[in-house]
Amino acid sequence: MIYEYKGTVPNINETAYVSEDVVITGDVKIGKYASIWFKTVIRGDVSPVVIGNNVNIQDQSMLHESPNIPLIIEDDVTVGHQVMIHSATIRKGALIGMGSIVLDGAEIGEGAFIGAGSLIPPNKVIPPNTLAFGRPAKIIRELTDQDRKEMVRIRQSYVEKGQYYKSLQN
Repeated sequence: MIYEYKGTVPNINETAYVSEDVVITGDVKIGKYASIWFKTVIRGDVSPVVIGNNVNIQDQSMLHESPNIPLIIEDDVTVGHQVMIHSATIRKGALIGMGSIVLDGAEIGEGAFIGAGSLIPPNKVIPPNTLAFGRPAKIIRELTDQDRKEMVRIRQSYVEKGQYYKSLQN
């Protein structure tokens, strides 16, 4: 379901796949070849939400924001199943593992990998190309070439799956 909020309608690129049971409302922009998966909620009714190109927001995730702190997800990001992101910035090519929580003002660096079930506290900055894990998350190590390849594989598979499911909607 796509809802307007106080006259603002979500702006979803025509190439994006949005599952029929997703809820998106308000000031939300979704880029090219993004995919928004089953039972996800994206509420842009407090501040803007910007989702870049080739981003996948997996099943049952929740995206929201606080006043004057937009939620920004740059291009090529993977957001795993049941992730909650609240007024944070996720830089290009990052991966947020399933069940993680990313809170207000946090910044996930370009190409960073957040391990499953992690908690990123408010205003925490995770450096680019690192693995962070835990509650609260701590930097574990630099990413390997194998880590980066796996992140690309996951992202590409979701772009492909999203386009497949989109073709079924037409």
